[in-house]
Amino acid sequence: MSDDDPVLRVTGLTQRFGHGARAVTALDDVDLSVARGETLGLVGESGSGKSTLARAILLMRRPSEGSIAFDGADVTGLRGAALRRHRRRVQMVFQDPNDSLDPRFTVARSLAEPLGGFGMAPSERRERVAGILERVGLPAESATRLPHEFSGGQRQRIAIARAMIAKPEFVVLDEPTSALDVSVQAQVLNLLVDLQEQTGVTYLFITHNLAVVTHVAHRVAVMNGGRIVEEGTGAEVMSAPQHPYTRTLLDSMPALYRT
Repeated sequence: MSDDDPVLRVTGLTQRFGHGARAVTALDDVDLSVARGETLGLVGESGSGKSTLARAILLMRRPSEGSIAFDGADVTGLRGAALRRHRRRVQMVFQDPNDSLDPRFTVARSLAEPLGGFGMAPSERRERVAGILERVGLPAESATRLPHEFSGGQRQRIAIARAMIAKPEFVVLDEPTSALDVSVQAQVLNLLVDLQEQTGVTYLFITHNLAVVTHVAHRVAVMNGGRIVEEGTGAEVMSAPQHPYTRTLLDSMPALYRT
């Protein structure tokens, strides 16, 4: 993966909450880049700043300082129609699929919702829904059912389908497998890899689990105290961690994952 022309570049990103002496710095001068078609794993414990960084990248919260660029264009200050257009390019998959699926909506309605501004005919939307269900390994009849009729792993597949249906360039995956059992985790991880190979989408994969992310990520960034403390390939980080915090994360992993 080349870093010469990243799809995402974050420069000097700082996020403070509060004012004066009581201000809390959640992100501290973060620099980060992700190449097109790459998966960057962002690893850290709760409170390390991962989710705050994700919200900044998704332009859900304006940073106190720094800039966010997509395809070389600064998007930090986008508003109105320009922001809405940009958000079609960037999607998110949450840890809990219920955060993106309305329990009152059929799967078809939930999946078609992100296509609302595309001017598609109803027949075209139905085709797009059927196609994305097939891609995530769910039968066509799933479209007429409600979210509660599916298992947790199936609901996460639907949430992934909802994020992918508008053909985004960049997807933030926020702990997408942590609520699933181990066998289902593997299936969902394999699905994400397959979708990336098929579409060329770029992922930011956020997790507290270094073992999980090294199986799918091209590079890993370790976050602690609102800063990136280490970056490298999964093999580099796992076999020769440079920062004490990374070594602590590795020491907390079961031995089976470190071999």
